Amino acid sequence: MAKTIVVIGALDTKGHEFAFVKASIKRRGHTALVINTGVVGEPGFEPDISAAQVAAAGGTSLEELREIADRGNAIAVMTAGVARIVADLYAQGLVDGVFGMGGSAGTIIGTSAMRALPVGVPKVMVSTLAAADTSPYVGTRDVVMIPAVVDISGVNRISARIYANAVGAMVGMVETQAPKIDEKPLIAASMFGNTTILVDRCREILEEAGYEVLVFHATGTGGSVMEGLIADGFIAGVLDVTTTEWADELCGGVLSAGPARMDAAAAAGVPQVIAPGCLDMANFWARDTVPARYADRLFYQWNPNVTLMRTSPEENAELGRILAQKANASTAPVAFFLPQKGVSMLDAPGKEFWWPEANQALFEAIKEYVRPDIPVYELDNNINDDEFARAVTGQLLTFVKE
Repeated sequence: MAKTIVVIGALDTKGHEFAFVKASIKRRGHTALVINTGVVGEPGFEPDISAAQVAAAGGTSLEELREIADRGNAIAVMTAGVARIVADLYAQGLVDGVFGMGGSAGTIIGTSAMRALPVGVPKVMVSTLAAADTSPYVGTRDVVMIPAVVDISGVNRISARIYANAVGAMVGMVETQAPKIDEKPLIAASMFGNTTILVDRCREILEEAGYEVLVFHATGTGGSVMEGLIADGFIAGVLDVTTTEWADELCGGVLSAGPARMDAAAAAGVPQVIAPGCLDMANFWARDTVPARYADRLFYQWNPNVTLMRTSPEENAELGRILAQKANASTAPVAFFLPQKGVSMLDAPGKEFWWPEANQALFEAIKEYVRPDIPVYELDNNINDDEFARAVTGQLLTFVKE
């Protein structure tokens, strides 16, 4: 059965290249729905959706973009417009995959549309930036970035092979049927090296209860991906027991997931259980990368490239306030669990980061700022104790079943 592959690109400057792609898709038995994002000139061939339509979807007219002649403004408008158009096409059932090619502007515009679609929809971007840091373009989606190797300028013996391979990758994706699996309700859980024991045990309990557990490593990217899947409606419950990314956000560490971390479950009405896992530490790379302002702090060298800094009572109090306010926005059931004997493997009696005063500042702030109707359970355990694992999973199972 023929599939519809949305092809996004600037047909005014790369019309010949996109004509090659369109023909390649057609030869493979599928349909290319071409969207023109080129602002400056006329398209090399007639697209299915014009640049004027994209500009209108972005909130202005193509004539105005040409008159203003501001490249940055034009990119912003076309980025917003193409994302809106592709999302609408997908909602109508007209998108089986999305294909793009471009340099810096083309990559920004094309991947914005790809990020507007759910995980699982095939997405391929041929880009001159694919050998660099692709995180701004991929975000939390499954975008395949293929290095263009040479600039996207003409069809030659090198570029033709790259374009053909990329089309082949896209065709393979849209023709592939995902195997049918037993679809159990999904639970999202956050984990770090210092809460691995806890989350492994929680996963066992939840799987025995008939749930599938997706574990996200709280390294910034992991938390962001988890937030994205919650927002997309995949997740039935959240076991957010490793909220350490907020310590990095507050302290300027290297593993922050940004200020929106912990927003998705509250906004989507997904039940969650929260614990302040690993909020005793902020993460930096090798020791010589730690900012000079932290020179007198307590550190632990997790490995030669990762340095952990113990958070202070003042920082912990602020983190407690933040976590409480994030939970307060929730419309679904939510509960806090506070481990009185430490929030990580390193934060335990006799261990390197054991600092009861800092933990109490964290716990007291949570209790002070949380909504009165949100329960806060204080357990005489370390976060990795089996009793703590059974308590948090038991509460989450109660929430989800309700």
